[in-house]
Amino acid sequence: MPELSLILPMLVLLMAIGAFAGVIAGLLGVGGGIILVPAFFYAFSGLGYESPQLMQVCLATSLATIIVTSLRSVASHNKKGAVDWEILKGWAPGIAVGAVIGVLVAASLRSVVLQGIFGVLGITVGLYMGLGRAHWRLGEAMPRGIRRAVMSPILGFLSVLMGIGGGSFGVPVMSLYGLPIHRAVATAAGFGVLIAVPSVIGFLFVEIPQAVRPPLTIGAVNLPAFGVIIAMTLITAPWGVRLAHAMDPKPLKRVFAVFLILVAANMLRKAAGL
Repeated sequence: MPELSLILPMLVLLMAIGAFAGVIAGLLGVGGGIILVPAFFYAFSGLGYESPQLMQVCLATSLATIIVTSLRSVASHNKKGAVDWEILKGWAPGIAVGAVIGVLVAASLRSVVLQGIFGVLGITVGLYMGLGRAHWRLGEAMPRGIRRAVMSPILGFLSVLMGIGGGSFGVPVMSLYGLPIHRAVATAAGFGVLIAVPSVIGFLFVEIPQAVRPPLTIGAVNLPAFGVIIAMTLITAPWGVRLAHAMDPKPLKRVFAVFLILVAANMLRKAAGL
């Protein structure tokens, strides 16, 4: 068991991270997981729990928090009439199937591979956030039929491999198909629920060796980290939602894009053993 002198600073750090993640999730629609996964990785590594299964714990714990924060975010956005329920219902089955496949794949990969995946996808998301343009379009309406059947599982699958909700991939997809940004952010919060619920159920059955898992970890979900993050994000996610409806988030999005690229690049560096 880590010493109290190590745990207390880490709890303070997690509280700050949780507060920041909640605001960012509500404001930019990128999902708190994009912050939480690397934060958990460095926190647990600092406590001496670095192992080939550590990234599984980080992904699972991040996704567990997303269940709560996404539900809260959907409720807040829905009060403003911003959630597109037709899109949510149409994409739900494919996203859930992709999430389950993501758990099966993540459970079989070593931490270093998952770090590499997070790094590559994180840089991709960051580049789109920083360089993407509002006028870019792939179509004038959200895909249906075969295209939706292909795209929705991919969205769920990639999100689980990064331990994130639906915002980082869902918002760009909906924006590229002409959905207004506020509506895309609100609907992507619903994607987060569809991704997180089935994936967390799966991660609860993933076996992490007792010698290398943080205390009070069930399956791959760490309960203390989950509790601290939820306590903070429940407070701050609605702040982000209010800010999203009151201001233009584009300048902040570009700053966050640079931050994300740096974090993802550092993950790649660690995965490469540099």
